[in-house]
Amino acid sequence: MKNASNKFLALLLLASGAFALNAQSLPQSTPAEQGMSAKRIAQLKPLQEKYVKDGKLAGGTILIARNGKIVYSDTFGAMDQASGKPMQKDAIFRIYSMTKPIITVAALTLYEQGKFSMLDPVSKYIPEFKTMKVAIDTKDASGKRIYSLVPADRQITVLDLFRHTSGMNNAGPKDESGESIFTKLNIKNHTLEDGIKLLAGAPLVHQPGTGFDYSPGPDVIGRLIEIWSGKPLDVYLDEAVFKPLHMVDTGFWVPKDKWSRIATLYDAGPDGKIVKATDDAQEGYKQKPIFLSGAGGLASTTMDYARFAQMLLNGGTLEGARILSPKSIELMSSDLLGELPIYGGPVVPGYGFGLTVAVNRGPAKTASVGSAGEYYWEGAASSIFFVDPKEKLITVYMIQKRRGVEVSREYKRLVYAAIDTTNNK
Repeated sequence: MKNASNKFLALLLLASGAFALNAQSLPQSTPAEQGMSAKRIAQLKPLQEKYVKDGKLAGGTILIARNGKIVYSDTFGAMDQASGKPMQKDAIFRIYSMTKPIITVAALTLYEQGKFSMLDPVSKYIPEFKTMKVAIDTKDASGKRIYSLVPADRQITVLDLFRHTSGMNNAGPKDESGESIFTKLNIKNHTLEDGIKLLAGAPLVHQPGTGFDYSPGPDVIGRLIEIWSGKPLDVYLDEAVFKPLHMVDTGFWVPKDKWSRIATLYDAGPDGKIVKATDDAQEGYKQKPIFLSGAGGLASTTMDYARFAQMLLNGGTLEGARILSPKSIELMSSDLLGELPIYGGPVVPGYGFGLTVAVNRGPAKTASVGSAGEYYWEGAASSIFFVDPKEKLITVYMIQKRRGVEVSREYKRLVYAAIDTTNNK
């Protein structure tokens, strides 16, 4: 009898563990109870459906949470425009650059273990970055191209990688023939270790630390995570972030049993209407990539990312799982650019930049609704999330349209317009 009871208890605990592993939701509430207008929130879906009707979007998902509780979660449109398959709440999206904040959190768990300092030179861990050159690409008075290489004034620091002040940018330098060196290197056809070594061999486009320019710095951070942890990047992300937060559908590739949940990827056509993407990104997430990109390689779901965002808002913890200390979250979400110029990249005017997130400097700077201290980032397929500590607000908006970011930024404004502490319906 005792053995039977022990077996029953073991099965019960196993079942409980399996449930915990799959639990993904957050507490539910009503908009009015959390200081938001249900009427204004209800305006969100018809606008998205109009974009679908006009052929500008296929479909997507919306999730809004305030005070740790979901006040709105819905879908619109289709997973695939051609088939008309309705969008699912558990649809899997290519989140592109929304990978970056996840990589940052993983790196900060190692920062808290004393594995590195923000001011460490990257060459301390990857020697190939020790002696960098900067490409000077100008024209003389006659318009003739002048190309030269000069030594970098200082070494690239770990902080430079996080805040995109390394001197690299995504376009990469051009060689003497005018071709992109990054295109020739094609680092994503190599392992992360080998690809980053190749990247280190390319000249910079700016002197390190002189300004923000959107770059593959988070790819280098991904490799550093492997060095600091002694584990492959995907393994460390799983152990340090995904499993503790029960982000069960987030990873660098999608298992076969989940392929039916991958939303189709689209590009913006010449007339503004979507056209199905035909490059490798359409099917490429169905197998493990050679290069695990910390800059943009993850796929995820709306609920998984909402759990991640809620952890950030909570100061590094969710449902008893402590991922980071509040002070590390404070560092990540502080404006670390100061007066440095922004040379290029998708940072909205009036925002500064922290550790892979843009930071709101206040309405007087941004000339738009929002709060000082709110931080966000978006993906190349126009997905977006933001965290507003002042309003205790998070939102995740997932679509799959490259070159359509104006839609997601409009969505963000409408979410703020729904804040209504008078509890009006």
